[in-house]
Amino acid sequence: MSKKKKSTPKFHAQAIALMWRVLAKRSPRTLWRLARLLGPQVHRFSRRERHVTDVNLQDVFPELDSHQRHARARESLVHSTATMLELGFAWMAEPSRVETSIVEVHGRELLDDARAEGRGVIVLAPHFGNWEVLNFWLSGHFPFTAMYEPPKISALEPIIRHGRERMGAALVPTNSRGVASLLKALKRSEAVGILPDQVPSWGSGVFADFYHRPAYTATLLPKLVARTQARVVTGVARRLAGRGFAIHFLAADERVYASDEAISARGVNASVEAAIDLDPEQYQWEYKRYRKTPEQDQNHPEHRKFRIYKKL
Repeated sequence: MSKKKKSTPKFHAQAIALMWRVLAKRSPRTLWRLARLLGPQVHRFSRRERHVTDVNLQDVFPELDSHQRHARARESLVHSTATMLELGFAWMAEPSRVETSIVEVHGRELLDDARAEGRGVIVLAPHFGNWEVLNFWLSGHFPFTAMYEPPKISALEPIIRHGRERMGAALVPTNSRGVASLLKALKRSEAVGILPDQVPSWGSGVFADFYHRPAYTATLLPKLVARTQARVVTGVARRLAGRGFAIHFLAADERVYASDEAISARGVNASVEAAIDLDPEQYQWEYKRYRKTPEQDQNHPEHRKFRIYKKL
């Protein structure tokens, strides 16, 4: 029995890796067509993803009627399916093929100007479009450092790490050692990537409005800005319906530079909203962005653990 438990993750990893290798040989156009076939089935049969997407869209876009919300949810899950299908392409396809698939780059001057001034650049990379293609482009054009958390299936880690590092990206752990690495990279006038829309652990964030509803938002950004005077931009790789990808860099909301963590966090969320406005259906709405609420019991075990830690 124990032998079966040990072999199962390895078998899953081998199957997933094989799928990535097969899909890596396909073009973005073919992968998009496949996503258009599979996405509606994900919407139909994946109850959890469909429900969370629908609830989020109802909260964020109350002006949409049920038919419009249903259509947007369906299209959003098509794009999420496309992102999953494109992982092998971003990580394993010939670099020249991935580079060719990036047919537009907007706002690069924001990064070039900051580095010319001797400043580092913090790239807020929300779960929009294909963030792995964004990582590919950034690490191929700038010295780039990003935080990395190993996957749940440990056997996949070498594959994912190689895919993300192959263009020169430096991956650092999501702990104090990783933060120290980000600070060093920024002081060298390099670029670093941060996930601005991932719900942090208790004690590592504050509540700030995201589409007029409080969302628990990480407070790492103001700490990095205060110590490095880095410029902050939002970066996304927008899918062009099978033609490839367009990279967009947008100047962050000015509030991200505030020393007050709550104000800075609101600026972060406003910056994410501006990126989503490029194409709302390409955002990963099936993520539970609002799962932590101000009304939650402050005696939550994670909260209590943090308060005890703070006293040590």
